[in-house]
Amino acid sequence: MSNEVVVGSRVPRRGNNLTRWLGRSLLQRWGWTLHGELPDEPKVMVVCAPHTSNLDGVMVAAVVMALQIRIKVMAKDSLFRPPLAGFMKWIGGLPIDRNAAGGIVQASIDKFAEYDQLWVGVAPEGTRHASEQWKTGFYRIAAAAGIPMTMAVMDYGKKEIRFPMTLRAGDDPERDMATILNCFRGARGRHPERMSRPLRDMLDED
Repeated sequence: MSNEVVVGSRVPRRGNNLTRWLGRSLLQRWGWTLHGELPDEPKVMVVCAPHTSNLDGVMVAAVVMALQIRIKVMAKDSLFRPPLAGFMKWIGGLPIDRNAAGGIVQASIDKFAEYDQLWVGVAPEGTRHASEQWKTGFYRIAAAAGIPMTMAVMDYGKKEIRFPMTLRAGDDPERDMATILNCFRGARGRHPERMSRPLRDMLDED
């Protein structure tokens, strides 16, 4: 497995030498490699695609262990009650009150304000089944919270996890979204037919 990805001192960490070895061993056994750069930032939105299979979550877990980073995933707060509360916290769940004033976007922005370090993973396709477009809530959250977005490309065609770019929201959301989508050009999901239309269209163009 490639060891090109460096994790900076300000990135939230999790795990130990054993979990690092396990993550790296799994990726190596499956033939996957890691490439690119992670920002040395305490708060980041990690934008992951394509998302077409439950196996994607297993791959992400292996990457997180291999890099010894802590990434949380937003989930509705009702899941953080017994008997699931302990499990949800252990896997990195971040409770979000969907009924809070301002809705999910504002509740998510408030979460970033609560933490000194917080990396949150999102799958903007929103489903594993061929969505027509990406959900843009992640962009609005990152823009309002003033945090960077790091792209995480899960390419089953090349068996690569790539971190090609980190971007901060600017004054042209349309241009930013086009730049973000272009980071995933050519990436192939485990089930290409389930990829979101923007990613499938780019595959067809190539």
